[in-house]
Amino acid sequence: MSMTNPSTTGSSTSEEVSKTGSGVPSKLQTSKGNTTIADSVVQKIAGVSAREVSGVYALGGGTARTIGAIRERIPGSSQSAGQGVAVEVGERQAAIDLDIVTEYGVPIVDLSRAVRRNVIESVEGMTGLEVTEVNVSVNDIHLPTDDDHQEERERRVE
Repeated sequence: MSMTNPSTTGSSTSEEVSKTGSGVPSKLQTSKGNTTIADSVVQKIAGVSAREVSGVYALGGGTARTIGAIRERIPGSSQSAGQGVAVEVGERQAAIDLDIVTEYGVPIVDLSRAVRRNVIESVEGMTGLEVTEVNVSVNDIHLPTDDDHQEERERRVE
């Protein structure tokens, strides 16, 4: 029969509860209670902060943008702030995947770096979560001529 050390068994102390696995105090898990943040909250923050970066034309893949364009034409509806954003949120950390469309002529490496920086600052600042990664997937480039073709299609429909 083995004896167990009482200091390693039983319930956690409040000091242990308020620390992350790395020993760093957590703003979300404290001895007074826990704060949980929904995936949709992080998704919206990441979507808005990614759109704030100059050179990002839109978020989402082709299908998501088409549905968003249709939704914009319906009175009283708006484009989802989380379109083109996928998140995975844990108790203390979040990982974010973004699908973006860039403006033509914008250096993609610089743009992805700026988007990543802005998203991390916004999510960490507003939620207290540690952002472990922000993956940026550029799936299209918006050309200036794309606007001209869109205006022609809209005129034909009227």
